[in-house]
Amino acid sequence: MITIPGVKPYFKEDGFILYPGDALELIPRLPEESVDMIFADPPYRLSNDGFTCHAGKRASVNKGKWDQSKGVEDDFKFHFSWIAACRAPLKRNGAIWISGTLHSIYQCGYALQLSGYKILNDIAWYKPNAPPHLAARYFAHSHETLLWARKYKNSRHTFHYRKMKESDWPEDFLKKPGRQMRSVWAINTPPAEEKVHGKHPTQKPLALMVRIILACTNPGDLVLDPFTGSSTTGLACWLTKRQFIGIDVEKEYLDLSIKRLQDIQRVGGVRTRRARRKRPPALPSRGQVPIQFDESGAVAEFMKELEEIRKRAGA
Repeated sequence: MITIPGVKPYFKEDGFILYPGDALELIPRLPEESVDMIFADPPYRLSNDGFTCHAGKRASVNKGKWDQSKGVEDDFKFHFSWIAACRAPLKRNGAIWISGTLHSIYQCGYALQLSGYKILNDIAWYKPNAPPHLAARYFAHSHETLLWARKYKNSRHTFHYRKMKESDWPEDFLKKPGRQMRSVWAINTPPAEEKVHGKHPTQKPLALMVRIILACTNPGDLVLDPFTGSSTTGLACWLTKRQFIGIDVEKEYLDLSIKRLQDIQRVGGVRTRRARRKRPPALPSRGQVPIQFDESGAVAEFMKELEEIRKRAGA
């Protein structure tokens, strides 16, 4: 497996590697054209002493010094620097995904264009269970934007169109069976079962990351997350038989990542609760069962395996 030369991993096991440190320092040390896909959830720079709603109560939006804004120009320089740095280790036909809110995503989009990437889609991740806006001065924030881009304008990117179209995605009420997957996805924020060992303030739901990984990579591909946090990207890679490298400056979140990985390795899958919906979920509805996705073969085989997972779960 590809590693960062001269840098000791914080954790390394079975295609899952974590590095402590600054992404801007470590990304350039990766071998050229070694990564198949990058998923990045960079700091939104919105820790401004404001407040939000969490669990029905008023809570501070401050996440840490790493999320504090340094002004529009410096924030843009930061995003341009790491996005430009990602080009070298990304393979010619590789792709990058970036998640963000209005505080950062437009800067990231402009930086992608300046760096020579070709933007393919902007996905609106709609959160049906997003918290209300307590100040009552704006529309309630209920989505994040995901940018998907390839390295060059004329390169070829991986996209499993038929599997996205024809497979069943019941966690998303907007996805109609047999219809094209559109650019608005309705997926809830991470459930309590994905936070049993702790949580990251911008943690992504596993269902979201599994969808992205299955859509844009192949088994055995290497995925890099330069701001890995609690490593939901890495867990999705482990479940779908991809290799993973995660980088983060906070060892607290690297430790959380390790606990989450060891938990799903121990139980063979993801801790879940009984589904409230009548339709079977994309991941098991209850119990602790093995979860592995295999993309070899046709869509019918892919759908058959998803159905097998649901049967083992008793859905």
